[in-house]
Amino acid sequence: MIKITVLYPNSEGLKFDKDYYTKQHSQLLADLLGDAIVSSDINFGIIGATPEQPAPFVVIANLVFESMATFQQSFGVNSEAILADLPNFTNAQPQVQISEVL
Repeated sequence: MIKITVLYPNSEGLKFDKDYYTKQHSQLLADLLGDAIVSSDINFGIIGATPEQPAPFVVIANLVFESMATFQQSFGVNSEAILADLPNFTNAQPQVQISEVL
C-alpha cells in the first residue's frame, strides 16, 4: 500500500479554511479519486512538542492507495483540478511525502 501525506506548514500569515477543506476539498478528492482511495484521515495541529510551541503543521492529511500504479492512475488525470482548488482554502505551500505502508 502507498500513503500520500500532505503537510500544510503552520506559519505567520497563514490562511487555512478548515470548513472548506473538510467539506468541499475532501468531497472533491472523493469525487475525483473515488474507490482508488482505500482510507484517509485529516489531522489538525493543536500544539507542538510542548504546550508553548505552536503545531509545526496546521493540517496533515493522509490518503492510502492500494499501489503506486493506482495512485498515479487516479491522481494523475485529476491533479490539475485538485491543485487548482488549493487557493480556495489556503495560502500555504503544502509538502508531500509518498510512503510505503507495511
